[in-house]
Amino acid sequence: MKISVIGAGGWGTALSRLLARKGHSVSLWARSSRLAQDLEKRRVNERYLPGVTLPIENLRVTSDLAEALKDTEAVLLAVPSFAVRETARTLKPLLRDHVLAVVNTAKGLERQTLCTMSRVLKEELGKEKIFTLSGPSHAEEVGRDAPTSVVIAGEDAQTGITLQKAFMTERFRLYFSDDILGVEYGGTVKNIIALAAGISDGLGYGDNTKAALIARGLAEIVRLGVKLGAQRETFFGLSGLGDLVVTCTSPHSRNRAVGYRIGRGEKLSQILKNMAMVAEGVYATEAVRALARAQGAELPITEAVYAMLYEDADPIEQLNSLMTREPKREVL
Repeated sequence: MKISVIGAGGWGTALSRLLARKGHSVSLWARSSRLAQDLEKRRVNERYLPGVTLPIENLRVTSDLAEALKDTEAVLLAVPSFAVRETARTLKPLLRDHVLAVVNTAKGLERQTLCTMSRVLKEELGKEKIFTLSGPSHAEEVGRDAPTSVVIAGEDAQTGITLQKAFMTERFRLYFSDDILGVEYGGTVKNIIALAAGISDGLGYGDNTKAALIARGLAEIVRLGVKLGAQRETFFGLSGLGDLVVTCTSPHSRNRAVGYRIGRGEKLSQILKNMAMVAEGVYATEAVRALARAQGAELPITEAVYAMLYEDADPIEQLNSLMTREPKREVL
């Protein structure tokens, strides 16, 4: 299969390597011509995925979008959520009717519209075969062939199963889901909970605190997702609980790392200024809070994270506020 991967960050690079090693013909598009030339020549993405060598066979890197999309059968978008709409608009005149599917990998909502990425892609591309790939899958580990399981979700089961078989390897297992909303909301809200987990770590708290945040964070994901029409069961799978656990605990997690620095007393503006890659939870917090309020969904952890990120609230005070809320029955 000819596959185009749009975005040469860590995840786009890892997916390109995986698919090329399986035998697909892969074109990796980088926005920067300098980065594209460097990757094509040196076969290592030192900035976003250092130490991982790209195969010479089956993988070409270019900054020419038309060239990257020539004769493609499937497109993987590996760009941040805030860039998905603009990227889709650029792609549209270059996509041909024979393209099997467009697969989103961003985990977030559009801040201006509160739309999921699949909704954004449908609006811009006018295509029905839109899918989302999500789950516990750090690029640093996928790029080094660590056994990984993820979910590919979409409304067209036949095409989804075709993609499942095409992408799956002995180290990268895919499950298919027709609950694309659940997969997308799970992948979005878990980043906010990971920020909270990082803040807890930065404050010096231990496993008890983090376990509580993960469990009650899952409750927030379920509460909002079900209100928005997702299937409850989805949130207890790879794209919900699985991704939540890894993002809250892993040293590879950018969201947890940002939270840790907040907990240590740094300001968000300073943290973002020094980051090369995107922490999606920072953007998701604002969008999810607005969406939850519009839906009448109570998300106390999300509200606390928002206050710390955008209102300069004291982390200790926010923790105390969470701990002293009115006693309730545990409900998921």
